[in-house]
Amino acid sequence: MDNEKLCDDTVVEEKDTVTEGKENPEVIIYTSDTCGYCHAAKEYFDSIGVQYTEKNVSQDVNARKELIQKKFMGVPVIIIGDETIQGFNKERLSELFEK
Repeated sequence: MDNEKLCDDTVVEEKDTVTEGKENPEVIIYTSDTCGYCHAAKEYFDSIGVQYTEKNVSQDVNARKELIQKKFMGVPVIIIGDETIQGFNKERLSELFEK
């Protein structure tokens, strides 16, 4: 997979909320080494204290296979509970993590 083609800032799926009624939804972020949006998303999560599991498709063949099975060809892909967001959409992420 070509890392240059992996960065994308498009939201592909949105639901109303994922944190409503949930204490701490699981957060998984698929990234690559060269993706600026991936680094921005991780920095944002760190700044607001959100714990996440990173799956780097540049370094982990299984993570790359998982992402392809989910029908995504670009990163970041952020999974928060039942919601999947492709790209770094800070506004949507802020909405999801408002207390």
